[in-house]
Amino acid sequence: MKKKQDTTVITAGRDPEANFGIVNPPVYHASTVIYPTLEAVKTRAQPVTYGRRGTPTTFALQDAIAELEGGYRALVTSSGLSAVTTALLAHLKAGDHLLMTDSAYEPTRTFCNNVLRRYGVDVEYYDPRIGAGISSILRENTAVVFTESPGSVTFEVQDIPAIADATHKTGATLLLDNTWASPLYFKPFEHGVDVSIQAVTKYLCGHSDVMMGSITATEDAWKKTLETHGNIGQCAAPDDVYLVLRGIRTLSVRLERHMQTGIALAEWLSKRPEVARVIHPARADHPDHAIWKRDFTGASGLFSIELKPTSEKALAAMLDGLEYFGMGYSWGGFESLIIPQYPKKMRTATEWKAEGQILRLHAGLEDIEDLKADLEAGFARLGAAA
Repeated sequence: MKKKQDTTVITAGRDPEANFGIVNPPVYHASTVIYPTLEAVKTRAQPVTYGRRGTPTTFALQDAIAELEGGYRALVTSSGLSAVTTALLAHLKAGDHLLMTDSAYEPTRTFCNNVLRRYGVDVEYYDPRIGAGISSILRENTAVVFTESPGSVTFEVQDIPAIADATHKTGATLLLDNTWASPLYFKPFEHGVDVSIQAVTKYLCGHSDVMMGSITATEDAWKKTLETHGNIGQCAAPDDVYLVLRGIRTLSVRLERHMQTGIALAEWLSKRPEVARVIHPARADHPDHAIWKRDFTGASGLFSIELKPTSEKALAAMLDGLEYFGMGYSWGGFESLIIPQYPKKMRTATEWKAEGQILRLHAGLEDIEDLKADLEAGFARLGAAA
């Protein structure tokens, strides 16, 4: 009988029978691993070979992530950005052409511009809403098409099945940063993705105290991914792995609450006179809502708003006095966050025309009435300082 998703969240990566009946996998701290025979040294046939290459604690988390995402195998890395960079390095070489979505997470763009180009990769940015039209810019030497859906600042939802179909016709590999939806609300491999990336720091951990990333691949994309992960020395600390395994068990209930609060806040904000528009894929007024509704089974707590034009002084008055919304660049934890964003600085293939200040919000697990009151007081300060 096939498990339901909420059951998978609880059971994936767990094997109590292998651990004396203990519910959670033990935390193995290891560098050196002893081999019993010369033959074992030569063949490396034993499952644990060296601490950096993983321990039973690491394998438990990797198995859980792979099962949740629906991929062949998964690997963990030291951060979300390192998962992005490792996956790109695994599937690119000098002389290759990379198509990178123009809505990409800014550190992803920085890596492409400052590192990949320096090593001879031709990086081209494309309109995230290109869909099947991506076939017109695919080349013979296009090795990777990178997607991020939705974009984590401007929230364009990409037509992943259409992009996958065009990509695979040329033999290129399709990568997706799937952090916004988590493995629960978007199933990458059911939509044609070859490699799915998570900033585990965000929802999988859920408690704002771990830096980690993950890369899940199809069987065809696994060998290159595994080799590069090992060649550049990627690994994650065992105590952090333990914290993520612990965090995953509440992912379903946390993410549902993030979604509910985020959608309710988005609706409330859409009626505020200070707000020019709300940018949330689950809203019917979002340009890509139809794609989101077709491909996703839920929404996370991350979205943006565009304020009506205001002064820097008024913006500071609003943000500096917030009590429950902290100003921070991460998201996915239990706490609510708000941060100014500047999409104009991050675009080259498309133009960001909005005049108002973009604020990205993460809806945490606090009571929504307290969050509304916090923002309402902030808007009052904004109006008084304008």
